[in-house]
Amino acid sequence: MTQLALFDLDHTLLPFDSDYEWGQFLVRQGVVDGSDYAQKNDQFYADYKAGKLDIDAFLRFALKPLSEHPRATLKEWHDAFMAEVIVGKLHPAAIALVKRHQDAGDLCCVVTATNSFVTRPIVHAFGINHLVATEPATLNNDDLLDFTGHVRGIPSFREGKIQRVHDWLQSLGLTLAQMEKSYFYSDSLNDLPLLEQVSHPIATNPDPRLRAEAEKRAWPILELFA
Repeated sequence: MTQLALFDLDHTLLPFDSDYEWGQFLVRQGVVDGSDYAQKNDQFYADYKAGKLDIDAFLRFALKPLSEHPRATLKEWHDAFMAEVIVGKLHPAAIALVKRHQDAGDLCCVVTATNSFVTRPIVHAFGINHLVATEPATLNNDDLLDFTGHVRGIPSFREGKIQRVHDWLQSLGLTLAQMEKSYFYSDSLNDLPLLEQVSHPIATNPDPRLRAEAEKRAWPILELFA
């Protein structure tokens, strides 16, 4: 039987939030209104950590810059973002965790609320082929065309992650119930709905709220960046 390993990305495999850092990168590039954008970016990030993020409002904010520039320009910026922010922060312990599951033959996937434009190159840098992320809409739903600033389908956030994972598995002809073992590594209590769905929930670099929940439920706690 197949075993499944799901990984959150931000503060789980990465020691920071890629969505937040992308916003800060855009500020440094002068792409967005610096002080106003940075202030809103900080507030949304604080709301996320506090468990009170308005996901629809945040996605309108986060996806708007993608809709204002052609894909070629966005790719140039993202290449620079990878080099400046991401590559040096691919932690050996996180890479080793992924490799252990891959060497065991497990089906590996990153499941993140951050949009796929920001995260896909990061996930590929970890050597993971499968990604369930919030999908930015494009003109005519053509993945090669420019972004509209809207979301395609259900955001991969909280309970939405459950549906998105089920849909992804179904596309492979699989179900969660078929898995001999299923793991989900996450740092955030926002991911409690999906953590409750797998056979092996693992609180990874957990925030205080998830740490307390994991201790209460006797879930394993993994510190990758200690």
